[in-house]
Amino acid sequence: MKSPVVFVFCLACALLFGACQTVPSRKQLEEARRTMEESIPREPKGDYYVGRRYYKVDYKMWGYVRKPGEPWSDSRLVMFNEDITLAPDRAENTIGSDNGFEYKLTGQFSGKDVYEPASNGIYPEFILKKAELLSKTPGPIFKSRKALKPEARYYPSPY
Repeated sequence: MKSPVVFVFCLACALLFGACQTVPSRKQLEEARRTMEESIPREPKGDYYVGRRYYKVDYKMWGYVRKPGEPWSDSRLVMFNEDITLAPDRAENTIGSDNGFEYKLTGQFSGKDVYEPASNGIYPEFILKKAELLSKTPGPIFKSRKALKPEARYYPSPY
């Protein structure tokens, strides 16, 4: 019978290496981005928006919102008005758990701007009526991987 030390070591290694994720290469990121960009013009037209959740621990803006068929470079970083319905992560009481997810959003811009004190920024208000998950792993919209780190005080514009 093998010693308990060997067993514990093997178990620890299995847990450690099983939890590791492979970081995508620059080429893989570029390919994913190209695929995403090619799919945008084929999005069905309609009375909805596409939203990308952009969670930051210190900030309260929701994420980027664009019209279907428009590039992410035309998107707007928004504050949600959740009087009608809560954002998906808030509805599940798991704030930020959907960082980077893509949604089909029903609602409209109110025409008002909202001040967000932590970033000292002013963002357009989007009145959310409904959010449907489109993808948990959509193509990247930022050049820097740092952009998606929730603890980073950094919020770039999409490409």
